[in-house]
Amino acid sequence: MKRVFLIVLDSVGMGLAKDAKDFGDEGANTLLSCSKSPYFAMPNMRELGYFNIDGMELSLEGKNCLGEDKSVANSKIDSYMGAVARLNEASAGKDTTIGHWEIAGVISDRPLPTYPNGFPPEVIDKFKELTDRGILCNLPYSGTEVINVYGDEHVKTGDLIVYTSADSVFQIAAHEDIVPVEELYDYCKKARAMLTGEHGVGRVIARPFTGSSGKYVRTSNRHDFSIEPPKETMLDKLMQSGYETLAVGKIYDIFAGVGISDYVRTRSNEDGIDKTLEMMDRDFEGLCFVNLVDYDMLYGHRRDRDGYAKALSYFDTRLPEFLSKMRSEDVLIITADHGCDPDYSGTDHTRECVPLLMYGNTITPNTNLGVKDSYTYIADTILEYFGL
Repeated sequence: MKRVFLIVLDSVGMGLAKDAKDFGDEGANTLLSCSKSPYFAMPNMRELGYFNIDGMELSLEGKNCLGEDKSVANSKIDSYMGAVARLNEASAGKDTTIGHWEIAGVISDRPLPTYPNGFPPEVIDKFKELTDRGILCNLPYSGTEVINVYGDEHVKTGDLIVYTSADSVFQIAAHEDIVPVEELYDYCKKARAMLTGEHGVGRVIARPFTGSSGKYVRTSNRHDFSIEPPKETMLDKLMQSGYETLAVGKIYDIFAGVGISDYVRTRSNEDGIDKTLEMMDRDFEGLCFVNLVDYDMLYGHRRDRDGYAKALSYFDTRLPEFLSKMRSEDVLIITADHGCDPDYSGTDHTRECVPLLMYGNTITPNTNLGVKDSYTYIADTILEYFGL
């Protein structure tokens, strides 16, 4: 019974993108930045070969939180348990949607639309008409900052806070006491149906929050409404051939549910890891596709190097649990969808290569696969494993 567990560590890039300069991201390197933190320690990933990936650069100065000298703890090893590679992104973008589509086999020749000056009047006016509510903000904004700046006016008027970022997103923030969560989701569905063609943004995102003036906080009831992939993905091919396609975290939202046979949503990286381990107890044949989003959402965009490093180290401490549950024909694949360097300027994603690590009884250990031209190498590898 063949099973593949594909885990995307959201935004954990490794620099070296050959076109980083074209995206304004020359020199960005998420893993290098995180490794400068004393909280960075990934001994289990190191044993699988993560640090042996071509071009992997990590800080070798000082000690880590385990008391180890980084000159040893963050270095390559002579013999490792997995197969590794570095992947370039071929698509014209550096966002979550395009990155995951490429992992699943679809290269996007054009970037999804972004709105550095806010959405045009024809979009905002139509949305007002659909919701019968006013609109606040309509600018690129930090999600935590926007609710503190516009939260009081929203609570007073009931107007929706609409904002974007450097990504292709249409985000709607509302206080759960003013706009119930299900109503906010309904507004997002209307926005998703409206935003097509030239305004076909990658994601419409519900951003509910609670609290009082000066103390507003976002809740875990975020929900993404994605545009459907433009072409058939590996998920479609697997389902058509009778395999199960299980999704953990925001994978279901990223693919708008297309090609997914079952799914669970998650509240955090810890919850995502727990739910993936539960999936490993299920008898199925096919793919379990996982996204752990906290690296990007909580630490990368907020440029929190230590928080990012702690989250990576936490994943590493849980890795043995994955390995202990693997069956004879299971394959574990760990990768990323883009970068989000916590030491880089601004708060945007960063154009970077991503690491690829594969492990299992059917994977030849101590194998360096070099550098690949596209994330689609992952889809090709998975489909080949299932004879497709």
